[in-house]
Amino acid sequence: MGIIENLARLQTEIPQGVRIVVVSKTKTIPEIMEVYNTGQRIFGENKAQEMEMKHGLLPGDIEWHFIGHLQGNKVRMIAPFVSMIQSIDSLKLLSEINKEAIKAGRTIRCLLQFHIAREETKFGLDLDEAGRLLGSDEYKLMNNIRIAGVMGMATFSEDEDLVRSEFRELGNIFQYVKRKFFANDPGFAEISMGMSGDYRIAIEEGSTLVRIGTAVFGPRQ
Repeated sequence: MGIIENLARLQTEIPQGVRIVVVSKTKTIPEIMEVYNTGQRIFGENKAQEMEMKHGLLPGDIEWHFIGHLQGNKVRMIAPFVSMIQSIDSLKLLSEINKEAIKAGRTIRCLLQFHIAREETKFGLDLDEAGRLLGSDEYKLMNNIRIAGVMGMATFSEDEDLVRSEFRELGNIFQYVKRKFFANDPGFAEISMGMSGDYRIAIEEGSTLVRIGTAVFGPRQ
C-alpha cells in the first residue's frame, strides 16, 4: 500500500481523541506533502536542523512536534515556530526553552519525558527527578513554557505484556503528576506513547498522541 492508503487505514483504526504525529524524519518534501494533502497537520522530527529546514519549505499551518533528544544549543533553531517539544528530560533544557521562547515572544508547550523502558540507552526522567524539577523555584518562574503532559518510549520488544506494563506505568505517572502538580490545570492532558509497532497497545493504555512513521511511509530504505 502507498502512503495515502496507509494513513487512511490508520485513521480508521485510531479512535477520536487520539492524534497521530506523523514522524517525518529523513522524509523528502514531496513525501511529506503527500501526507499533508490528506489533511494531516501534525508532524514530528528529531533533529533541530532538519526541522528548521523543513519548516521553511513547507506550509505554515503544520504543527511541528520535536520528538527526539534536544540539545540546549539547538533550541534557538526551533523556538520561533515549534508547537510542542515532547522530550523534556532536565531543568536545564526547560530553562533554555523558556529563554528562547521569551526571545521569540511565544509560549511553547512541552512534555516531560519519562524513562519507562528496560533499555538504558533511552533518555528520560524518573519520578524523583520530575518532582524536583516541578518543585523548583526556577521552574515556577518560567512563564513562556507550558507543561502539557508526559511522553515515554517502551522497550523495543515483541513481548506485548512487557510493552503494556511500561505504557501502563507511564499512565500511572501521568495521573500522579497531574494530582500532585497540575490538579487545577486542564492543559495538562497529553500522554504521548506508542509508535508504529506498538501504538494499538498504547491507545488501549490511554495514549492521546501516537508517533507513527514506518506505518505511514513504509519501512526505511
